[in-house]
Amino acid sequence: MYLLCAVAFISSAAFGQSTSESTDSLNIRSLYDEVLLNGEAYENLRTLTKDIGHRLSGSESAGKAMVWGAEVMRLYGADDVRIMPVMVPHWTRGNVANATAHWGNGESKKLHVTALGGSVGTRSNAEIIANVTVVKRLSELKELPAHETEGRIVLFNRPMDPVQINTGSAYGGAYDQRGNGASAAADVGASGALVRSLTHALDTLPHTGAMRYQDDIPKIPAAAISTVDAAWLAKAVQANPELEIRLEMDCEAFEDVEQGNVIGTWYGTELPDEIITLGGHLDSWDIGEGAHDDGAGVVHTLEVLRLLKAIGYEPRRTLRFVLFINEENGNRGGIAYAEKARQEMEETDRVHIAALESDAGGFVPRGFRIDASDDVTALMRTWTDLFDPYNIHQFRRGGAGVDISPLKELTPRPTLVGLSPDGQRYFDFHHSAQDVFENVHKRELELGAATFAAAVLLLDQHLPSPTP
Repeated sequence: MYLLCAVAFISSAAFGQSTSESTDSLNIRSLYDEVLLNGEAYENLRTLTKDIGHRLSGSESAGKAMVWGAEVMRLYGADDVRIMPVMVPHWTRGNVANATAHWGNGESKKLHVTALGGSVGTRSNAEIIANVTVVKRLSELKELPAHETEGRIVLFNRPMDPVQINTGSAYGGAYDQRGNGASAAADVGASGALVRSLTHALDTLPHTGAMRYQDDIPKIPAAAISTVDAAWLAKAVQANPELEIRLEMDCEAFEDVEQGNVIGTWYGTELPDEIITLGGHLDSWDIGEGAHDDGAGVVHTLEVLRLLKAIGYEPRRTLRFVLFINEENGNRGGIAYAEKARQEMEETDRVHIAALESDAGGFVPRGFRIDASDDVTALMRTWTDLFDPYNIHQFRRGGAGVDISPLKELTPRPTLVGLSPDGQRYFDFHHSAQDVFENVHKRELELGAATFAAAVLLLDQHLPSPTP
């Protein structure tokens, strides 16, 4: 068992610092110079998105991405590269996702929808035909009379909160209708669910994402509907309560399949039993290319390895580069990695002291989300001068990332850090057909890689070692 040292972070000597602030500054400058002059992240992203494509867990393309990721790690000089097997869900969207509004005079309107991840289909491609009930919160369903819910399609029409400056907070505030809406609707007798896409954008693009069924409630089809169509449908139902929706989807779930996390290791020179993990998730949704989510995080992770090698850096601690599988619809890769880390710490002298994640897109970096002790947070905030030349100024407390979050259960609890790019446009692309290579800016992607690498370097140099 280990406990973090109770040390004063004002004194660099207290951390066994092997480099001066001047050396840190020069190393960071070298990282940014290297990525801006010779960066390979953008072309790696092109290969991942254009040659391989989407990478939904369980798909053939996800398997190809695993092989590719391992090859790049070897090319960039990782000491050891392996695939850690993980059983993942295998769900397919199918070829049909249609929704049409019909009203009494024979008129109709096609709506833009797509199946939510994990949804059942509409029973052998048959249509569901039903009237519509519109709500904004799950709790409203229990307050409605039975005739307004039984056999109907429920439209969950709560938009992301536009006054939230942090778009991630707005997303989280609207997430429950996507994650739990289908079961909440089925619990009051509904036959299907439509969920307003989780985006601030007003367009006709549906945004998919994971949903969950409760085991003790019947499974009903659930689809995302574009924001424009959700707004139109809510008004149309108010004007004509007898309006009907015809919904047809042929999505289907199969038995779990074996895929895995791609793990590359670079052994430390001074403290090889202290492990710093960094990564992003390899899987993506299937209606786009997963360029921002999370192709950017994948190539950031690979580029950190290349960058640190290119500037001649020798890590003090062991660095583990992880491309996680199945973040989008289960987080089984992150859970499995944390369990292996726990076993490793129990059976050896190795200890996981920190983990970093890039899973917020390839936009211009702004700083970091820190899930750590007050002392470590204070330490990282002393780096503001080092990052100021690169317009990195956010050192905020918050969730560091889904993939690394299970590591919080380890003892001692590792420091968790998430790269935080500018998020104002992220949900325009997130989980949609617009999440493609062409919507990633080369320079912004490269700046993110250098910022990620700089954080790894500084934590490697200055994070305190645990003590027995």
